[in-house]
Amino acid sequence: MFSKNTEKLESIIGVNTQFKGNIKVKGTLRIDGFMEGNVEADWFVLGDKAYLKGNAEARGIIVGGNVEGNLTAKEIIEIKQKGKIKGDITTNKLTIAEGGRLQGRTTMQDETEQKAESISSSETLKESESYGS
Repeated sequence: MFSKNTEKLESIIGVNTQFKGNIKVKGTLRIDGFMEGNVEADWFVLGDKAYLKGNAEARGIIVGGNVEGNLTAKEIIEIKQKGKIKGDITTNKLTIAEGGRLQGRTTMQDETEQKAESISSSETLKESESYGS
C-alpha cells in the first residue's frame, strides 16, 4: 500500500457513517462511509464503497470508491479498480488500475517544481506582509 515509513491507520469513518464538515488528521485517515467536506491528512484511503464530495490533500491518496472533487498528493495518487474520480488531480505519481476512472484534468509535478512553487509562495507572502506595515 504505502512505503515502510508510512504512519499507521489512526482515524476511520466507518461504513454506516455520514460526515459533513472539514477534517484535518495527522497520520492516516480511512473513509468507508459518506463524507461531504474537505480532507487534509498525511495519508488518505477511500474504501471501495465510500463516497467523498469535497477536496482532499495528502502525501498519498488511494481511491477505491467515488470522489467528486479535486485531489492533491505530494507523492502518489492510486485509483483502484472500482475507484472513480470526477475532478482534477495534482500529484508526482499516478497509478490507475484497470477499471478505475478519472474524469478531469491531471497535473503531474516533480519535486523540483513543488519546491519552486513553495519558494515563490513564501516570497509573495513576505512581499505582501511588507506592504501591510
